[in-house]
Amino acid sequence: MVSTVPATAVQLAGLSVSLSVLVVFAIVVAAVVLFVTEAVSPDVTAIAVVVTLVALEPFTGVSAVEGLSGFSNPATVTILAMYILSSGIERTGVVRRLGVEVAHLTRGSENRLLAAIIGLTGPIAGLVNNTPVVAVFIPMVTDLANEAGVSPSKLLIPLSYASMLAGTLTLFGTATNLVASELSAELLGRPFGVFLLTPVAVVVFLVGAAYLLTVGKWLLPARVPPGSRTERYEVQPYLARVLVTSRSPFVGTTAQSVAEDARRDLGLDVLDVVRGADHFPAAESDRELRSRDVLTVRGDPPTIQRFVEFGSLRRLPRAAVTDAELDNPERSTLVELVVPPSSSLVGETVETARLRERYDATVLAIRSAGGELVRDGIGATKLGGGDALLMQTTEEAAEFLADNDDFVVTGEVFDEVMARVREGGVSSTAVAAFGTLFGVVALAALGVLPIAVAALAGVVAMIVTGVLSPNEAYDAVNWNVVFLLAGIVPLGIALRETGAAALVADGVVGATAGLPAVVVLGLFYLLTGGFANVITPVASVVLFLPIAVSTATSIGADPFSFALAVTFAATTAFMTPVGYQTNLMVYGPGGYRFTDYVRVGAPLQLLLAVVTSAAIALYWGV
Repeated sequence: MVSTVPATAVQLAGLSVSLSVLVVFAIVVAAVVLFVTEAVSPDVTAIAVVVTLVALEPFTGVSAVEGLSGFSNPATVTILAMYILSSGIERTGVVRRLGVEVAHLTRGSENRLLAAIIGLTGPIAGLVNNTPVVAVFIPMVTDLANEAGVSPSKLLIPLSYASMLAGTLTLFGTATNLVASELSAELLGRPFGVFLLTPVAVVVFLVGAAYLLTVGKWLLPARVPPGSRTERYEVQPYLARVLVTSRSPFVGTTAQSVAEDARRDLGLDVLDVVRGADHFPAAESDRELRSRDVLTVRGDPPTIQRFVEFGSLRRLPRAAVTDAELDNPERSTLVELVVPPSSSLVGETVETARLRERYDATVLAIRSAGGELVRDGIGATKLGGGDALLMQTTEEAAEFLADNDDFVVTGEVFDEVMARVREGGVSSTAVAAFGTLFGVVALAALGVLPIAVAALAGVVAMIVTGVLSPNEAYDAVNWNVVFLLAGIVPLGIALRETGAAALVADGVVGATAGLPAVVVLGLFYLLTGGFANVITPVASVVLFLPIAVSTATSIGADPFSFALAVTFAATTAFMTPVGYQTNLMVYGPGGYRFTDYVRVGAPLQLLLAVVTSAAIALYWGV
């Protein structure tokens, strides 16, 4: 295609740079800044890029048709379909059952547990989207860590990293692979086959697994102590039991009224009432309080003391409030929730999210995505992706939460689901779901159908066989990712059409003159991986794959090998919690700090830069 962008040149640092290239560079810089700062969500940034590119068509060379081409791009269609296929597999419960059975064999041993997590997560995440795989495994890993007396922090980063390492085992593993394949087809006429990446990916996975089992295990901190949930969230000082005395003004007042007044006037939660052997939730009971009733309350210690003094109550210091006291199937359930990055509640406060009204839930504590424990001023706390919440709610509400995409539920709800999964056999639905998935892989691998069409055929099969309903299929799609993919694709077009990619490639060639091709390939790996940590893997591939191909062509190297290096590098966003969504999902439950990802992820990223570059050179040549 002949470029139609204006050729007006500007002298910059002694180089003649066209105005079109400067405009595209400005758009790239603005997009990178927005991706890094997250002033707006990445999908909104991507759509803004489309609008800007088309609006400035005389300079960018991107027409309206090209600007919207990302929505019809086979990679976008395929990843949309794969979200639905992954949801169908998840709903069968087979992945959960595998996790339970393997975990049953590893109880009590940290090393066996770590090896099982890595060994099981990898192959599964290579076939289906790794986000739901990690979502299913977080509660299992947390519960097993506590039973084994191991800090969950020692296991959750390896869970995320293993799912990322497995992303290149097949073309379906990540959206990044699919985008890279389409770019390779456009630039080189050579798309990726379903298993083209597998030989090197196996080496990468094994090296990464060995690192996590040895060096990584030593570098990982124990941020969250093992133990009961009330112990791990350190909420005991914020929980108390108080006795209603005969002179208390609460005698004769309904429990619900007392609970509402305490919350409104003091910000204190009255959780339940104990009357002899009888327990009932305070917030929903119209029963009148009696002398000798015992109230379980949550609040900061000074507030609890004010409540005691105002109500002429007597604190019972020996009556500790434990998991068992808060978690009784007859009256309430104690659950842990993780707020995924795609949750509609991200940015809401606990109060504005109306968790109490919507789910009959009381938030006892929050572990923010960064390790900070919040047990006071919970209502005003803003929710973020990766935050973990400890909540007390009802059985019915807990089951509803388990099916809600705004949360990943752990705790008792998960345990009960696991018990049901272990008791059940392999259903006809599971056979249909896995048969469909393997059929999609086979059709694409044998070239019977294009990968996007094969994936869509799988979606139809999932719905026709009753694995998913149409509404469940639509709900399974992470539309944020779809819009990000569709929005970022035209940026690659602009980089090529204006000559911006070639200009950067010329600069790279000049800077690396005299270096062996394999070293230049390794540098592209490091550069792409570094950017993937801050601007998302997909955006990194779109930016750097055209430049890598141009550079390889200029130095006489194999451009396909350079395209592969960029693809592998984009899946190694190990050094930040925001680089990949599974890193963010384990951030809160693991109590991690930002520096933990740098300490564990940086050596792994450097190690894989060497291993992957060498493997590509040996297997495909440079």
